[in-house]
Amino acid sequence: MVQRRFVIAALASCLAIVTANTSNLLTPQANAQSARNRNVIVAMTTSIEDSGLLDDLVPAFEKKTGYRLKKVAVGTGQALALAEKGEVDALFVNSPKAERKVLQGGAVTNRRLVMHNDFVIVGPGNPDKAKIRGSKNAVQAFNAIAKNQALFVSRGDDSGTNKLEKDLWQQANINPAGSWYQQTGSGMAKTLQVANQKLGYTLADRATYIFQKKNLTSLQVLVEGDRKLLNLYHVMQVNPQKFPKVNSAGAKAFIDFVLSPEGQRIIAAHGKQEFGQPLFFVDGGKSEKDYGF
Repeated sequence: MVQRRFVIAALASCLAIVTANTSNLLTPQANAQSARNRNVIVAMTTSIEDSGLLDDLVPAFEKKTGYRLKKVAVGTGQALALAEKGEVDALFVNSPKAERKVLQGGAVTNRRLVMHNDFVIVGPGNPDKAKIRGSKNAVQAFNAIAKNQALFVSRGDDSGTNKLEKDLWQQANINPAGSWYQQTGSGMAKTLQVANQKLGYTLADRATYIFQKKNLTSLQVLVEGDRKLLNLYHVMQVNPQKFPKVNSAGAKAFIDFVLSPEGQRIIAAHGKQEFGQPLFFVDGGKSEKDYGF
């Protein structure tokens, strides 16, 4: 028995040495692969970054999961295009109609509602050339802006905000063009800054407007409360069956985190202390059907 135990111990010792040597031989490649798998590339609408939410959300996600989040802040249209090429791992965007189209095409999966806020039409309080202050009808407000040739500053970047804006113009039977209609091709924060400088109107998500408000001395919320201005944010992961190289586990970890009690608490608390109101309202466990879509 003693001899047998000695033999087993000796074999175990040899196996440990071989394993250690093999591990050392594979370390550079294994470490590189591990590093790649620890990075999660998330394409997201610029309003999530411009509203300051990432400053609260990302450190908590990284601490909780050990993943490193690599953000790509672009318009929702660009984010969806990246997903259709398999160039990102997950999405955090806000254009339901466009999202559903990509989902049906099979490029993404696990689409989940995370939170909402609303869009507002902002502009110069004095003078309010289009006379839209207090209106709760976004289409009528767009009609008034066009009729009065009042300067409108569009993002023009195929973002969720821009997609909604174009839909509102279409509902108003207006093809906006001319010197009164200008496009920045930029994100929400930059577009708000241009509208502020030029005393123009624009469509903005409320969170970014509130977060940037201290620098927007000329702009006020003039139109709000229209159901058409509801702003829903979804997360989804790029389909690993279609794009095997994506970090599927990391994407799922990100989605699970933002929908976890901790993630939802962080989102619900964002803005309360600084602005006295939340910038987003959490929707974990809900779907578009809860809002009539």
